[in-house]
Amino acid sequence: MNYKVILGSLTCVMLMASCTDEMNHKEYTVYGKKYVENNFDYTAALVTNIYTYLDNDFGSLSGAMLASATDEAEYTYNNNTVCDFYNGTWSPLQPIASAWSNSYAAIQQANLFLQEFQGLTFPEFEANDDYKSRLEQYQAFPYEVRALRAYFYFNLVRQYGGVPLFGNLITPEEVNDLTRASAKDVFQFIINECDDILPKVPMRWSEISSGIDDTKNAGRINKLFVLALKARTTLYAASPLFNTNNDPSLWQKAVVANQALLDAAVAEGKKLGNYADIWAESNYKGGEIIFALRQETSNTYEKYNFPMGLEGGNGGNCPTQNLVDAYEMLNGKAIDEIGSGYDPQNPYKDRDPRFALTVAVNGELKWPDYNTSELQTYYGGLNGEPLLGATPTGYYLKKLLNRAVTLQSGKTNTKLHSWVTFRLGEFYLNYAEAAFRSTGSADVVPTGGTLTAREAVNMIRQRTGVKMPELPTGLSADAFLAKYENERFIELAFEGHRFWDLRRWKKGSELQSITEMKITKNADGTFTYTRHNVSRKWDDKMYLFPIPQSERLKNPNLEQNPGWE
Repeated sequence: MNYKVILGSLTCVMLMASCTDEMNHKEYTVYGKKYVENNFDYTAALVTNIYTYLDNDFGSLSGAMLASATDEAEYTYNNNTVCDFYNGTWSPLQPIASAWSNSYAAIQQANLFLQEFQGLTFPEFEANDDYKSRLEQYQAFPYEVRALRAYFYFNLVRQYGGVPLFGNLITPEEVNDLTRASAKDVFQFIINECDDILPKVPMRWSEISSGIDDTKNAGRINKLFVLALKARTTLYAASPLFNTNNDPSLWQKAVVANQALLDAAVAEGKKLGNYADIWAESNYKGGEIIFALRQETSNTYEKYNFPMGLEGGNGGNCPTQNLVDAYEMLNGKAIDEIGSGYDPQNPYKDRDPRFALTVAVNGELKWPDYNTSELQTYYGGLNGEPLLGATPTGYYLKKLLNRAVTLQSGKTNTKLHSWVTFRLGEFYLNYAEAAFRSTGSADVVPTGGTLTAREAVNMIRQRTGVKMPELPTGLSADAFLAKYENERFIELAFEGHRFWDLRRWKKGSELQSITEMKITKNADGTFTYTRHNVSRKWDDKMYLFPIPQSERLKNPNLEQNPGWE
């Protein structure tokens, strides 16, 4: 009997993936249950294959990132799917629903393993020297699988709110009878799963067996992953989109969960390092990284985003003026504050160091390394409009890109890229938000915490290589909140957070427009900088995604999200 994973319109054959210490994922032939359950490698492959559904945003929308559906960026091509988010074509018939199909495929594969492949002993391999070690690994698989399943449920609930929730392998007939659990129940399921499996998931896989190399297993679920998932889940559950009654106890739970993650991470030697290390080629080994999803070596992300006008470059996801304006001056003042020292004719001087690591600007040299000319993003420049695919905003992206990638004919190379799912910096910010919301002050240590909200934000501002002035004590609630949201905007830019943050905060109105910088070169070699506002469509129904109409036709029990009927 061949096993298949079926959910709604999704029918996909279970892929058999190689299970190696390096966590590489390769597709093999489909085998019957008896064959799989008698072979450790193929049983382990069921677990490994679930990892292949984990999300990344190295241009997940045919080159565009979710950042380009926010005020972080603008994609250079207006026929891309990302434009559906703001041009009025997004609908249940055109739902942008990959998370629905991918997450449920992964959940069904997790349920398959948990229901059909537990309690095995692999007797044919008892004589092997590594039998004991491999059996010990196998016995930890169910907790690894449950952590993955909980993660996919998180992706669903943040996108759709309440979704069908089930913990067993289900048939096609059962699929079509499912109803949506409440968002509250889905969040609680994730939190309960994290609490239950935490004592059983290793911090390091060598704890399971001395035969396991921790370095080679850096891409596997561990206690920090589980703690991070719970911490992020509690923050979302407490946020205005889902915490409609502003229940303060939810913010308190978020404080405790994020503090627990920070404590465990620091105890494991995690610390905030150089900002650029977050996306360095070896970032998955980095001191700040809690979980990173390694990809195959490639140059695809660079092809998407290197400047148009440069051999191999396609423009891609271009930072907006909104994002550029968010970077403070080195003295800690916003560009429009009195005494900031901001010079509109020299707008990129003396800015927060994270700016130069994230955004490529007009006149920049050696971006990327094989570019022998200065970057010319002004109208008529080598990399500017009206060149098709040139930046519409006046900027190109640097963050997450490997500047050493070469796209020149005959010299092309590839580099390893790893998508950061969880990192320490996010959780200092998560903690700060929860601490502030639970106490109403930036200067009060919340119950269950060890830092004030202000102190947690200052941990980010004082990271190695950034060293921005600390936020002062005594900020009003409104002033701190503005500083906090701005800090989150720039620190986590292009890491997939802004799209969801503005939704969970119910601040979708900030997506109604973006600002471009139009640059012209004057006869005397100086430049004129002109801001240009671009309207985008926003409707409050967009806080949640529409349930795909194809799913509702198969199962009328799936009630549509408000406004999408």
